[in-house]
Amino acid sequence: MKIEDVMNEEVIVAEENEQVSHARNLMLKYGYSRILVVNQEDKLVGILTEKDLTRKMRSNGPKWKRRTIDKISIRRVMTPHPVTLTPTREVRDAVEIMIKNDISSVPVVDGDEILGIVTKTELMDFYRDKFAGKWKVSDLMTSEVVTVNENHSIGHVISTMEDQKIGKLIVVRDNEPVGIITSANISFANVEDPETGVSVEKIAFLRKIDGQEKRNVREVSMVTAGDIMTNHLIKIEQTEDASSAADIMTKKEVSGIPVVNDNELVGIITKTDIIRGIQ
Repeated sequence: MKIEDVMNEEVIVAEENEQVSHARNLMLKYGYSRILVVNQEDKLVGILTEKDLTRKMRSNGPKWKRRTIDKISIRRVMTPHPVTLTPTREVRDAVEIMIKNDISSVPVVDGDEILGIVTKTELMDFYRDKFAGKWKVSDLMTSEVVTVNENHSIGHVISTMEDQKIGKLIVVRDNEPVGIITSANISFANVEDPETGVSVEKIAFLRKIDGQEKRNVREVSMVTAGDIMTNHLIKIEQTEDASSAADIMTKKEVSGIPVVNDNELVGIITKTDIIRGIQ
């Protein structure tokens, strides 16, 4: 089957000099986890994903030197020169590119014209329709599950995701799965001081007061994994057909599902795991 048969022709586009706040608003408004970035000539120059936003939020410099991510230009956060496909390429080519480059989407172009995008979501539908009955969840799942405690900080969560090169992890309480955190949870988290309701960024990035040169950095209550996780946890038994997992991911708009055996956590199955079954 060709890329043109599965691609999504509806894409969200933003100009590279727009602020990240504009991109995040577009993502929230249309429910997309990525946007294509163009220059002033409307030529594709990059892609901005939730992972890019999460990565940028992990800053190693002192707080007073940072700028709020929303005020940074998209160009400084996006992934430039994205890999692309033409519409006549095979679906398996998209799978190979995604796995090889550790990405979740590939823009579809014809020369300089943007025709659409193929993401792992489209590939979930493809797998469900073409590969039902071929693999069980246990055949494709990842057995080594990366977890955090619900009391771990957002900083710890982001560092763990970056160090492990993953886009999601399971939150546990007394070794029982109670939630899941993805790049989306972090990218769009409402990180506020619970006492004042003021954004953490607005406090942390303030350098001067009343024209004075003195830096003013206030400490605020730490936001934890439990504060941002998705706690309506969907689980799937390891003996289920993998096409059922693909169907759940599409319908529930999730990118990974904890795998259990009699309620005991034994793995996680993600969109990446599913598309490996297409090869």
